[in-house]
Amino acid sequence: MTIAYVPDGLDGERADAAAARMTGLTRSRVEQVAAEGGLLVDGAPVAKSFRVRAGALLEVATDKPERTLHVTPRLVDGMKVVHDDPDIVVVDKPPFVAAHPSLGWTGPSVTEHLAAAGFQIATSGAPERQGVVQRLDVGTSGLMVLAKSERAYSVLKQAFRDHTVRKLYRALVQGYPDPLNGTIDAPIGHARTDEWKMAVRADGRPSVTHYRTLEVFPSVTLLEVELETGRTHQIRVHMSAVHHPCAGDLLYGADPTLAERLGLTRQWLHAFSLSFAHPGTGEQMAFESPDPPDLARALELVAV
Repeated sequence: MTIAYVPDGLDGERADAAAARMTGLTRSRVEQVAAEGGLLVDGAPVAKSFRVRAGALLEVATDKPERTLHVTPRLVDGMKVVHDDPDIVVVDKPPFVAAHPSLGWTGPSVTEHLAAAGFQIATSGAPERQGVVQRLDVGTSGLMVLAKSERAYSVLKQAFRDHTVRKLYRALVQGYPDPLNGTIDAPIGHARTDEWKMAVRADGRPSVTHYRTLEVFPSVTLLEVELETGRTHQIRVHMSAVHHPCAGDLLYGADPTLAERLGLTRQWLHAFSLSFAHPGTGEQMAFESPDPPDLARALELVAV
């Protein structure tokens, strides 16, 4: 039996999808459990299509052992440490690396690299997410800060909640956004059709993205994007919702022909600037990262 409260991020999801994400069971296994009356919300059996709410008590009656996550130290090619002190470490994450281990992901992660490199990270947070105060998508490259001290973890988590951390991204999007500079204010939640996707939904969490045009090329536009909130896949979802998906982002509707022409195997999205008050000294810290080689090459090709 697995018992857990539904987190905010799964509010409004189908019970089978929420149970699968929370337990690591396959969707088909959860459906079988539901058919046997073993899927309960607040003590009452529910159908697999029942919509759960954040804070509800979800029970999955199964004798299958719960999957656990562990940080397995392993060095990651291309990972750069750009700042290190007793309170924080700032890394420049390459693409195809997760922030931390998660169910369904077997690739490398930032926390595993730091463990292999001998960094001592704060112990606050779930075991596989210790020290993690922000995340980047697996396919998004760029700057991340992690906490090394317990005080830094608390202070940085609050800074992200208070929106005092400034995060800037460069994004190459299809087409020409109108207006050239603007704000997208649209709530985001889990897509109803795909448990791994996010979508603009009326019942989603408030999400605000600001963008400005840096340069216009044939068929694509280079943007600087600033996040006011930090939802999963936020930039990708918002740009797709206004019909300007990030080049290479096939999950959110990008043109595969264009992606192939530009040699892109991921979304053209890079977290190039990160600034915040140091959690120990209060000093303002600012870091920048250049476009990685694959994105720089794609930019050269669109400029031809």
